[in-house]
Amino acid sequence: MSADARDPSHFDRHAQAYDRSRPGYPPALWSRLRELGVLAPGSRVLEIGAGTGQATSGLCDAGARVTAVEPGPRLAAVLAERRPDVVVVPARVEDAVLAEASYDAVVAATSLHWVDLARTLPRLRRAVVDDGLLAAWWTVFGNPDAPRTPFRDEVDRTVADRVAAGRARGGPAPGRPGPLDEPGWRAALASTGDWVPLHSERFSWSLELDAVRVGDLFSTFSDWSEEEARRVGDWVREHGGTVVEHGATTLHVCAPA
Repeated sequence: MSADARDPSHFDRHAQAYDRSRPGYPPALWSRLRELGVLAPGSRVLEIGAGTGQATSGLCDAGARVTAVEPGPRLAAVLAERRPDVVVVPARVEDAVLAEASYDAVVAATSLHWVDLARTLPRLRRAVVDDGLLAAWWTVFGNPDAPRTPFRDEVDRTVADRVAAGRARGGPAPGRPGPLDEPGWRAALASTGDWVPLHSERFSWSLELDAVRVGDLFSTFSDWSEEEARRVGDWVREHGGTVVEHGATTLHVCAPA
């Protein structure tokens, strides 16, 4: 089995598979971030939980000057090698030294569910200028609003077998909103009184994946074992070699309180 789902070091142990398989984010998301003033040429952006750069490259492409905080040493090393124009801070955001009023925006791409919000949200508020913004977004694979596919049926069977065998695994933080729980995350982001939600939006997207990438991708999910990832990869291999995965990304933008 892989590491417990509450252990974010799982991603670091799978750094190469993470880098190969994790996709970036939909173009509509980047357009909205520019429209809302989160991104602009020359803006100073603090990124939380950067991984190997799935969002970092989009930030840089928008002209931002990025400081990326990433606690996984292997993930951080890959990012630093790929993006020498980015300041990579290999630390947890709860522990990183963040200079006050030094950033125009903070972004967190599928990462804030791993952090201690009570400690982190006030620190992020102090790190941005008075008219700065916080943008947090989450991606899920398997959009509940998309038509069902045979591949998704196999994914559900795999999870059902895990539960039946008593191998059910929890999420990153018990009681934390799910990635598509928009009211829940608006409340969570406002919970410390440091941020006021301004905008929430959901983007739908589709991605064609081959069997190798499916196996790599699912192995990076913290609640999936290596055996389960191989199972769904083998299913794709046995059913035509590729699948179209439908996903969703939810975005929340907040202003300082």
